[in-house]
Amino acid sequence: MNSVSGVGVIDKGVLILHALASGPHDLAQLQRATGMPRATAHRLAVALEQHHLVRRDSLGRFCLGFELIRLGHAATEAFPLAELAAPILTALRDLTGESVQLYVREHDGRRCVVSLQANHALRWIVPEGALLPLGLGSAGRVLGAHGPDLDDSVEEREVGVASVSAAVRDRQGQVVAAVSLSGPVERLTRSPRKSFGAQVQAAATALAAALPR
Repeated sequence: MNSVSGVGVIDKGVLILHALASGPHDLAQLQRATGMPRATAHRLAVALEQHHLVRRDSLGRFCLGFELIRLGHAATEAFPLAELAAPILTALRDLTGESVQLYVREHDGRRCVVSLQANHALRWIVPEGALLPLGLGSAGRVLGAHGPDLDDSVEEREVGVASVSAAVRDRQGQVVAAVSLSGPVERLTRSPRKSFGAQVQAAATALAAALPR
């Protein structure tokens, strides 16, 4: 595998955690999912188990450990933007009836930190924590360097899906997040900015006003 961080053992440990995010794996499944030698996969999974980042289920399969829950809560508490955004995004979702998300830039991608699903049977779901490309989709462009404050996209990442996103700027005028609304093209139309741009922009403005000085 190619090293992401330059520290191979860390990269391999994270690869194991990502593999287990899809569900329990026995050793053979973990080896296939990671592409590691059997002995390496076992050694690292057991080491992660010692730190409670990995555990075993009743069948002896490797699973994500409960220590990750504590760390996740700590990360959330250290990131007040998501908490500030929750009521604003909930109001936007209830007003429009569509799924809404909050993205922040992370290196060359965008991370979904809040995701609220529409109540429609046909809806677009982005899992919280998902890391998506910065170069595709309205939220990616809003978060990019010199991006627009309001943008929309139609069927860029997924066929049949449209979105409209607005920038959230801090007191210094820097873009710190993007509020995004997404759903089927048949409801958002091929001009989602005209359909929902004003509502999304208003939510982004409200979140910007709620940011600490």
